[in-house]
Amino acid sequence: MASLPKPDLSKPKAAAAAFRAQLDEQRWDDHRYYHHCLINQSLHFLSASSFIAAYILLFHDPALASLLGWGVAMTSRQAGHFFFEPKGYDVENQATHEHKEEIKVGYNLARKVVFMSIWALSPLLLLWSPTLFGIFNPIPGPMGFLRHVGLMWLALGAGGLLFRTFQLFFVRDIPTGIVWATKIITDPFNDFRQYKSAPVRLLKGERYDQMIATR
Repeated sequence: MASLPKPDLSKPKAAAAAFRAQLDEQRWDDHRYYHHCLINQSLHFLSASSFIAAYILLFHDPALASLLGWGVAMTSRQAGHFFFEPKGYDVENQATHEHKEEIKVGYNLARKVVFMSIWALSPLLLLWSPTLFGIFNPIPGPMGFLRHVGLMWLALGAGGLLFRTFQLFFVRDIPTGIVWATKIITDPFNDFRQYKSAPVRLLKGERYDQMIATR
């Protein structure tokens, strides 16, 4: 019996290595450009912890998981970026805030303003149509309203992820979009590991991460 040719594993290995390298690069750029302030890092640790809890809860109660994810994890995360992260000239990376916003792979601050505005205003749709034009079954009372809000926010989060991913397919390339989507989904676990010491450092009196430019 003739022996079968050995499979060529070089291409899959090369593809996996390139994927990992680009994922590391996107994570590193996000960290060094947008996480100088230890208040921001601490809020990201809170956000990561809340998102991980929401991931677990998602299998049991998607509406409640979404309320936790948006109401605690996302708001604390974005508050760190909007209110505490420096927006002047970045000496460590020798880059202006405008340059960083221009090269941002995912949602920069301008895009986040639009996205978060849609999030904040979206419950008004349920005040107008409690069943969201027939999509939801009627659930009376405040809890019914909140559960519908949670499900709507869950769809918004998934839609925002898919929208930017497919947009990156065209404005960048397909690998960049896939890597970015992977980064966003796994950010809670990476942020939990990376920023777990930030609250303690902040309580000790540190304000900014002096090692931000060191990879």
